[in-house]
Amino acid sequence: MKDEIKKFFKGDAEDNEETLVKYSHDASLLEVRPKIVLFPRNSEDVKNLVKWVGENTQKYSGLSITARCAGTCMAGGAIGESIILDFTRYMNHMLKFMDEVPKAPLKNSSRVTLPEVSVGTLATQNSLGVPFCITVQPGMFYRDFEKITLEKNLILPCFTASKSLNAMGGMYGNNSAGERTLKYGKTEDYILSAKVIFADGNEYVVKPLTQDELTKKIAQNDFEGNIYKNIFTLINNNKEEIAHAKPNVHKNSAGYYIWNVMQDSVVKNYTDGRFNQNDGGKSNNFLQPSEIRNLKDFSGLLHPSGGTFPVQNSSNFFFDLNKLLVGSQGTLGIVTEITFKLIPQTKHSKLVVIFMNDMEPLGRLVDEILTLNPETLEAYDDKTMKLAVRFFPDFLKNKGFIEMFKFMWSFLPELKMMLTGGFPKLILLVEFAGDDEKSVHEKCRVLVEKIKNFKLKVHITKNETESGKYWDIRRESFALLRKHVKGKRTAPFVDDIIVRPEFLPKFLPELNKILSRYDLTYTLAGHAGDGNFHIIPLMDFSRPDTGKIILELSDKVYDLVAQYHGSITAEHNDGIIRTPYLGKMYGEKIMSIFKEIKNIFDSKNIFNPGKKVATEKMGGTKEYISTHIAIEHNAKHGV
Repeated sequence: MKDEIKKFFKGDAEDNEETLVKYSHDASLLEVRPKIVLFPRNSEDVKNLVKWVGENTQKYSGLSITARCAGTCMAGGAIGESIILDFTRYMNHMLKFMDEVPKAPLKNSSRVTLPEVSVGTLATQNSLGVPFCITVQPGMFYRDFEKITLEKNLILPCFTASKSLNAMGGMYGNNSAGERTLKYGKTEDYILSAKVIFADGNEYVVKPLTQDELTKKIAQNDFEGNIYKNIFTLINNNKEEIAHAKPNVHKNSAGYYIWNVMQDSVVKNYTDGRFNQNDGGKSNNFLQPSEIRNLKDFSGLLHPSGGTFPVQNSSNFFFDLNKLLVGSQGTLGIVTEITFKLIPQTKHSKLVVIFMNDMEPLGRLVDEILTLNPETLEAYDDKTMKLAVRFFPDFLKNKGFIEMFKFMWSFLPELKMMLTGGFPKLILLVEFAGDDEKSVHEKCRVLVEKIKNFKLKVHITKNETESGKYWDIRRESFALLRKHVKGKRTAPFVDDIIVRPEFLPKFLPELNKILSRYDLTYTLAGHAGDGNFHIIPLMDFSRPDTGKIILELSDKVYDLVAQYHGSITAEHNDGIIRTPYLGKMYGEKIMSIFKEIKNIFDSKNIFNPGKKVATEKMGGTKEYISTHIAIEHNAKHGV
């Protein structure tokens, strides 16, 4: 296989033992050994490879491509049994940077304003005429990307907690999010356009289309046109089922995100989800499933015989396949260029730290905080805090002597807290930001006054060093666990659950009750403003029942999430570890729609099989998980 590939592939091809072992892992608890690892020089390499793979699936059993960038996926999305295609070696460049406001407004031929993009209109030829945007290849690391944007005081605000490690293609593939997503949204909200190679081996520009442009695209009657036609028809024919299945949470990366592909002013959000009006204090704003309405029928766009005909153009309609491709984990196509929208970076920020000994008022407290529109609302539990105090010398690395002394001094209150009364059950971090330091502090003061009736200990940080301490604890708990606990290692498998914040006071105790039945050490931290929490257990992988525990605990936790109408993954995506549980969340009908989407884009199953849609032998089942837990010992894991 390697010799055949090298005839047309200009990049590197490696199949030595060291490389195959390295690429058998990502940041998940799984191990899947590939046949070969390829490093493309350019998009021509990718196109030629996709064509060759499509033509040789009968010759080589299980032949497929798993696109990979930094390999930071915690769900097993970046590992596969056949070809790994790593973009970070060569396809890691910035291609274009538009960092100045145009002197004259760009012509807006279609007059479409994109939902959820606060600054952006469609300009001539439907390219997005926004002041600040950057085009990069998928292998560029975020740390390099951010250096470029910050020089112009611009930022991509959906950055992840692992921003020093992850790459831009992974953000596109996972629909990444982070601490600022509460205010600014996820990766999908910042994709202006992309170049994607589909299963026919050709590269296409994917961007929002107006109604007329969609009609013309469908009329092409070629591979690309048929994708647009079939996805349009599939969504339109199943609009009520799709609307009913939408999880009523702020973030969701489970399955294929079919809800935002096609929108107009009437159906922008279809419905807000499937909550019953009596499910919670805030739920009376949401439609009951029986009350789904205003679902416009778009079938008039298509001629029954597949031809074209004039349609009445709606200036509020757009169709954007990027809404589906972002978060699809490379299962529908391979992205080769991405154009991101950027926003100005705020000049000043300040942190309000809230200490909670009782979870009961959490939902009401979060509601009060959100009325002030904070930049972030993060949280971590007492286990995380204890871990930080125990191993705080780790935080001193890469700090100068003065900064080290300041940081050590800043930990004295936590040390006193531990000695006198123990740590609070939960610590909330509320960040405010702006261009004026005085106004930022005033926002903090207003928050303290607003929540004084809760009778909680509240602290406004004095400087960046003090704020940095709390952020370091929030961001580094996973690394501390992985490094310091001997004989055990981190096991991310229920690491990204989300429910609405008003349900947290009931949900979190029930979650802890489930976890307490197992002898596990774990931390709990996350995005309290979204109701999104990351649970990272430590497990002894020498035990033969580890696989059984992982599957059993996953079932129980995801059953609880389903009771609260949440999502099994808000931002870490499905990969191998969660694909078997998608049916628990969506049901048979939506799962059949996901299968049809996969078939429309990739009928030969050559793109990252076993993620999103289950396969018989290449992933997507509980059995596959149990037989591919990373082996560092001789124990065999079974269901």
